Amino acid sequence: MAVSEKLPPRLYAAREPIFPRRVSGQFRTLKWWIMAVTLGIYYLTPWIRWDRGPNLPDQAVLVDLADRRFFFFWIEIWPHEFYFIAGLLIMAGLGLFLFTSALGRVWCGYTCPQTVWTDLFILVERWIEGDRNKRVRLWNAPMSFRKARLRVTKWTVWLLIAVATGGAWVFYFADAPTLLQSLLTFDAPPVAYGTIGVLTATTFVFGGFMREQICIYACPWPRIQAAMMDEDTITVAYREWRGEPRGKHRKGPEADKLGDCIDCMACVNVCPMGIDIRDGQQLECITCALCIDACDDVMEKIGKPRGLIDYIALSDEPREREGQPPKAVWKHVFRPRTMLYTVLWAAIGLGLVVALFIRPEIDMTVAKTRNPVNIVLSDGAIRNSYDVRLRNKHGEARPFRLSVSSEAPLNIEVEGAGGDATVTVPPDSTLQQRVYVVAPAGTAAATTERTEIRLWITDQINEERSYEDTHFNGRAQ
Repeated sequence: MAVSEKLPPRLYAAREPIFPRRVSGQFRTLKWWIMAVTLGIYYLTPWIRWDRGPNLPDQAVLVDLADRRFFFFWIEIWPHEFYFIAGLLIMAGLGLFLFTSALGRVWCGYTCPQTVWTDLFILVERWIEGDRNKRVRLWNAPMSFRKARLRVTKWTVWLLIAVATGGAWVFYFADAPTLLQSLLTFDAPPVAYGTIGVLTATTFVFGGFMREQICIYACPWPRIQAAMMDEDTITVAYREWRGEPRGKHRKGPEADKLGDCIDCMACVNVCPMGIDIRDGQQLECITCALCIDACDDVMEKIGKPRGLIDYIALSDEPREREGQPPKAVWKHVFRPRTMLYTVLWAAIGLGLVVALFIRPEIDMTVAKTRNPVNIVLSDGAIRNSYDVRLRNKHGEARPFRLSVSSEAPLNIEVEGAGGDATVTVPPDSTLQQRVYVVAPAGTAAATTERTEIRLWITDQINEERSYEDTHFNGRAQ
């Protein structure tokens, strides 16, 4: 059997530099606005102040790892309330499912951090080295003082952006002004410098040198999105039935047989992924729609209708080939699949809002001490021990009064408090307290192996109450 001399397809293609050309249009403007808003939110949010009182941090958004708190404006999330974070992550996932099923890879094309920072780096590159043709000539030119100067300048600006990116990230985990001063005086914790260094390196390399390679080879999201798209998903596509056959010459006897595409390569030259959308749907396409702006601009210049490259659903292709109008956009968007995602997303969001407003400002957890299970006192009474964790979510210290309720007569004592069953809990913190429950000798609880009880705490300032069910172990006669 003859061995085929054809080489197998390569799983990885060596990177070829891509120099996207500047383009203007509605989608390019939209991307500028999204980039400005997202970068502004990322860099400026840690510096927003929010007055929570004298005993709480005044940073609007803060992940306090030391005290295990998450602050978001007026919302404070405690460790035991991690279900809020889980709910938000589920909402984010469902939101991506919703937008992908309706509008394709809009996340990749407009709001993905890799896309946003790459767009910013390309903008810097264009400012320093010029537009596409100048950058191509500079790339192919031999090394010279001018070429080295432009490259060093570009890399320096990239590095400054990368440092600002890594620095902004650590500001979310500590008071931003204080941490900035510590960083500048080299008094910050080593983990802060390490985090900034790692994020600086990844931003610099990913945004400056690996760009589309991250999207193609490193990111799993294109594969996930491909599985969620169907024939009714609106995505960027080329109307080949209108554009083919391509031709540059519009005069002569054969001109009427040519399609609208003049093969100007404008759609390819503006693509940050370096692909040709006219080849059909491709995994590399992030649906940024810059090719639409480029093609529409060319169509206007040659007097042809816009929309040769456009957002279109694959199910509209046979309709348009037959000369029929495409379905309305809302019919593609509002279909059972997207409606299901919307209902699930809204239901989870509503549940989180309700849970946020009904959660108590005080609560407790009770852990019964089992070694020993009970103790017999000198007067014959039976005593059980409990470790009670009191949680005060208020911004000031609160006195909590502990009590016990049961069908059997029981007494409660707080360790170290004498005969007083009141404990003062510091502001916005938890306090673990040893509590004793005593059953007098001869009572039902003392002579019964197990008695269900309920421990209560009462905020003596506003009379707010919380409870936890547990049990009392007596000694069966």
